Amino acid sequence: MVSVKDSSFYTEVLKELNYPFATAFIFKGFVVVEINEGIEYTWDNHGKLMAQDVAYFLGTDGGNLIYISNRMHSYSVVPQDWLKFFRSDYRLKEYYVVSPNRKGTFNLIIESLFFKNKIKSFPSLSEAVVSAKNSTLKEEVNN
Repeated sequence: MVSVKDSSFYTEVLKELNYPFATAFIFKGFVVVEINEGIEYTWDNHGKLMAQDVAYFLGTDGGNLIYISNRMHSYSVVPQDWLKFFRSDYRLKEYYVVSPNRKGTFNLIIESLFFKNKIKSFPSLSEAVVSAKNSTLKEEVNN
């Protein structure tokens, strides 16, 4: 798996947010998040801060934003914390997961029980980014 930093997309990053637990790369219309190895990712300890920072930078509740989880490290997510995300009045246009292995697919099934919208899975970062760009472009053309 490749990090955003090591990809050709890195030059398009509008803002990079570095945390002790993850890195978030903000692009036009989407954000790519890479959680660090061994983290147990929760809303209260991680997600709330990141959502606030991204929302502040972009001036949005996320309803027009695609979130891409680039799962290049082994970590765990508390899936029911998606409920806290939505109760906090944040939204997502779409949610993508980049995971080339079966373990990631199983975790995706568990998360989908708590996430309100459809989750799209991609085997590579480049496929997810191209899809996000196409979705963002489509929305711009329609508005």
